[in-house]
Amino acid sequence: MRQTDQVPVKVGDVITVEIHGYATQGEGVGRYQGFTVFVPNCLDGETVLTRIELVKKNYARGELMQVITESPHRVTPGCGLYAECGGCQLLHMDYPGQLEFKRRRVIEVMERLGGFKGITVHPVIGMPEPWKYRNKVQYPFALDDQGKVVIGCYQKGTHNVVDTRECLIQHDLNSRIMNRLRELAQGMGISVYDEKTGQGLLRYVLVKNGFESGEAMVVIVTNGSEFPEGKELASMVASDFPELKSVVQNINTSGGNVVLGARNKVLYGEEGIIDRLGDLEFKISATSFFQVNPAQTEILYQIAMDYAQLTGTERVLDAYCGVGTLTLFLARQAKEVYGIEVIPEAIEDAKENAVRNKMDNVVFAMGATEEVLPKLANIGIDFEVAVVDPPRSGCEERVLQTFVKLNVPRIVYVSCNPSTLARDLKYLVNRGYKVKEIQPVDMFPHTYHIECVALMSRGKK
Repeated sequence: MRQTDQVPVKVGDVITVEIHGYATQGEGVGRYQGFTVFVPNCLDGETVLTRIELVKKNYARGELMQVITESPHRVTPGCGLYAECGGCQLLHMDYPGQLEFKRRRVIEVMERLGGFKGITVHPVIGMPEPWKYRNKVQYPFALDDQGKVVIGCYQKGTHNVVDTRECLIQHDLNSRIMNRLRELAQGMGISVYDEKTGQGLLRYVLVKNGFESGEAMVVIVTNGSEFPEGKELASMVASDFPELKSVVQNINTSGGNVVLGARNKVLYGEEGIIDRLGDLEFKISATSFFQVNPAQTEILYQIAMDYAQLTGTERVLDAYCGVGTLTLFLARQAKEVYGIEVIPEAIEDAKENAVRNKMDNVVFAMGATEEVLPKLANIGIDFEVAVVDPPRSGCEERVLQTFVKLNVPRIVYVSCNPSTLARDLKYLVNRGYKVKEIQPVDMFPHTYHIECVALMSRGKK
C-alpha cells in the first residue's frame, strides 16, 4: 500500500482530537488514529472538533471548530482582529500558561536539537503588565478591495494586510501615528507599492518610540528616491504629534521581503531620536536595532551582566552589538569592551553613544562578526568573556570556531531563537564547553517568541 493511502484524513473531514502539547509556534498538537494533526488556537489537554484544511504525508492541519473539553488556561482574546492577524499567536492562553509553554518549548528544543538532558532552564521571567510593551511597530502599506490605503499586520501565513488601527501589545502613540499616516496617505493620493507588479511608492512604515525620553520617529520606506509629497506629509504628521522629533525616508527598491534599504533621507527634524535604558542614553537611527521591549531589556541585560561575572579586569567581546546598548552596560564593569556590528549606521550610533555616556573603554568595529572576529584573533586580541546576541539565524560557524580557537573562558549567549541557540550550544559543547544554565525572559508576551540567556564555561578538553 502506498504511504499516502495510509493517511486517515482528507481535506474537509471534521474530526475530534485530543490536544497533547504544542508545536513551535504555539499550535495545539493532536493525534487521530496515530496521525499528527496541528490545530491553531488550541491548548494542551483540550478535546476539540476540527475541520481538516491541509493534508501532507506525515501530518494534517485543521481549523478549530469547537472546544469540547476546555483547558483552565483558556481565555477570551481581547482583540477583535485576533482571528485574522498574525501578530500574536497566544491571546487565547492566559499569561501563566504562556510562560509555562515557553519554558517547555526551550527545554524540548534543547533536548531534541541539542541533545541536552537535564539542562537547567529556569522559569521564564514574565512581565507584571504584559500589554502595550512594544516601542516599535513595523507595518506594510497595501490597498483594500475598494482601493483604500490600509496599514497593518500580515494575516498569518500570507501577505494579505489586515488593517490594524489599534493593538494590545503596541504603545498607544505608535497606533495613533499609524492611523494619522493612513489618513494622510489616502488624502494626498500617494501611490502604494504592489509587490506583485513592483509598482507604487509606499512600502512600509516604522514608528520608533522612546519610552523614557518621550521622543518618537517615523521611517517611511519607499520604492524609489522620488517622494515629492514627502516633506509635506512629514510636517503634517509632526504637527499633530509633538513627540515626533524625526521623520525619515528609507529607500528600498529591491524585490523580496527585506524591509529596509541602505539609503535614508531626513524629511523632518533630526536623523534619529534619543532614549534611555537604566541610566544610559542611546541614539536610535532609522536602520539601527534597539530592543522592542524596554522594561524586559533591562532585566535581560542584568542577567547577561550577572552571567558575565565581571570584576573590572576583563576584556569583553560584544558580538552583534547594534547601537551599543549591551556594550555600554558591560563597559561599566569591564576593563575594555569590543563591539562588532555589520550595519554602518548602527556603528556610528554606537560610537556616538559611547561619547554621550562618557565611556572611553569601548572599541567598535564595523563588519560581519564572522569576518571581524578572526582578524582580531590574528592580531593577538583575545577575550576573557564573549557576549553574543545574534539574529534569529544564530552565530556563523566561523564565530564559534574563533571562540574555540581563542579558548574564551566564559560565553554569554543571548538568543531570540531556541532552535539556533541549541544548535550553537551543541557545537561548543562538542569542543570543550559546558552549558551552565539558561534563563528565558519573556520579551514578547502573547507571541510564541522567547528570549534566552545561556551561560557557557570552558570545560575540560
